Amino acid sequence: MAASERQSHQSLAGKVAIVTGSSRGIGAAIALELARRGAKVAITYTSPSSEKAVDELESKINTFGNGSSVIKVREDLRNLDAPAKIVAATVEHFGHSIDVLVNNAGMEKVKELKDITPDDFSEVFELNVRAALFMTQAVLPHLRKPGRVINISSVGARCGFEKLSLYCASKAAMEGMTRSHAAELGAVGHTVNVVEPGPTESDMIHKIPQDLVQRQKDTTPVEKRLGNAEDIADVVAWLAEEQSRWISGQTISASGGWTML
Repeated sequence: MAASERQSHQSLAGKVAIVTGSSRGIGAAIALELARRGAKVAITYTSPSSEKAVDELESKINTFGNGSSVIKVREDLRNLDAPAKIVAATVEHFGHSIDVLVNNAGMEKVKELKDITPDDFSEVFELNVRAALFMTQAVLPHLRKPGRVINISSVGARCGFEKLSLYCASKAAMEGMTRSHAAELGAVGHTVNVVEPGPTESDMIHKIPQDLVQRQKDTTPVEKRLGNAEDIADVVAWLAEEQSRWISGQTISASGGWTML
């Protein structure tokens, strides 16, 4: 369904959200859906080549007329000072409180085990794991009860795929980190969860071996299709809402039934 045709209640009116890696794909769809439900959203991106896509996303959000608004923050989350800068820009624009953090920024690296280098390891884990941890840490002083931290993982965290050991390992690390943060932050009313997409139409999926993508598609129970970004965004937006208050430390597989653990 086109973004202009989707209707949402204003369940996140007055909320402030940060969505990392939100220039396109799943991240952009999440930012759109949170804004559609009334949230003020900080969208982050890294590359100058993403500026056109970010401008288009901003324009879409500005058409909603529902009290939502958006700021754009360009930072490379592989830099240690990026989380603090993103949070500072968000609170400067929207005020002291932040309600939702979606750690979506990530990368894959397709390499056989014999070819992986220490630099490859660092590159993947710095973005997929370290950045999510320190984004959460940076948001914490501003996280308004009941805060929502939602980490975007992958079915690769639980299912091994050839030539993707770094990616799969990083997402498994994110899921373990999520459970620890849920245990640590629950006492003050915050929840921390993971959404685990299956194969989803995005720029990233075209970098993954296509025979693997096809095998996943063929074994997806629901309609034998790839997911789309809105399939994932709807799950994330629900986790950001009040109705999800009793769910924490969980991994929700948004995979059309491809994983049923």
